[in-house]
Amino acid sequence: MNKTAYLLPIIVLAIVGILSSLFIVTEKEKALVLQFGQIRQVREEPGLYFKIPLIQEVVKYDRRILSLDTETIEVTPSDDRRLVVDAFARYRIADVVRFRQAVGAGGLRTAEDRLASILNAQIREVLGADQVTSDTILSANRRVLMNRIRDQAQANAVSLGLDVVDVRLKQTNLPQQNLEPTFARMRAEREREAADEVARGNEAAQRVRALADRTVIETLSEAEREGQITRGEADAEASAVFARAYGADPEFFGFYRSMQAYEASLQGRNSTMVMTSDSSFFDYLYSATPSVPALPGAQ
Repeated sequence: MNKTAYLLPIIVLAIVGILSSLFIVTEKEKALVLQFGQIRQVREEPGLYFKIPLIQEVVKYDRRILSLDTETIEVTPSDDRRLVVDAFARYRIADVVRFRQAVGAGGLRTAEDRLASILNAQIREVLGADQVTSDTILSANRRVLMNRIRDQAQANAVSLGLDVVDVRLKQTNLPQQNLEPTFARMRAEREREAADEVARGNEAAQRVRALADRTVIETLSEAEREGQITRGEADAEASAVFARAYGADPEFFGFYRSMQAYEASLQGRNSTMVMTSDSSFFDYLYSATPSVPALPGAQ
């Protein structure tokens, strides 16, 4: 009975000692074994490990890719148009020994504060560099700028034992007091572009109308010329016909021409002509039964 009373506490202490000397590292973690604040072991592979109870302690860190959102800051590109930007970064703890040496017991919170300072400094440096305008920052080509920020931040984060995987600009806006002047300038530029387009359209329309007018004039002139040629040929042929008719029978030709003159002159009910009674115009009207010349070739 007395032996059992002594053995039980010993067994309990042994179990507690064994359990306190064991620790597990999962696939999501990296671990450091510290003894009086000094690093004694580095455990990066998943598994079951041992430590000295009460003397050594285990500090675990997340080995996954972590995210960090930076605070909103103002930057001034080369065209002096201030912008309000913020970013987020993806990073991981690459070297736990260097990480512990850099941040000490502050851990991840201290590391993120220092990494945020590095990111803000690089954002100001890259976006405020020469030949970087606000249009470039606001365009789809800003990926080059974000990669440059990432590379420079990575170079500075090595001392913290961190690996900066990616950096992206989340918000890229104008300060509130600059919005209205910027919008007014944008509207003025668009109106100027629209006026230029309208002017070019009017110029093109004038060229088309001038070409059409010239084509119409040329077509009408050509048609008039061809019409005059046709009328001249017709008049010449008519004159030739009259000449042949006059040569064949001058008396009949005179009669025919007189009839045409009567028809053209004595039209309507109120036709009035004043001339002498012996005018040759009435040669074929003197007699009630004037002698009508026979048609050429009639028997």
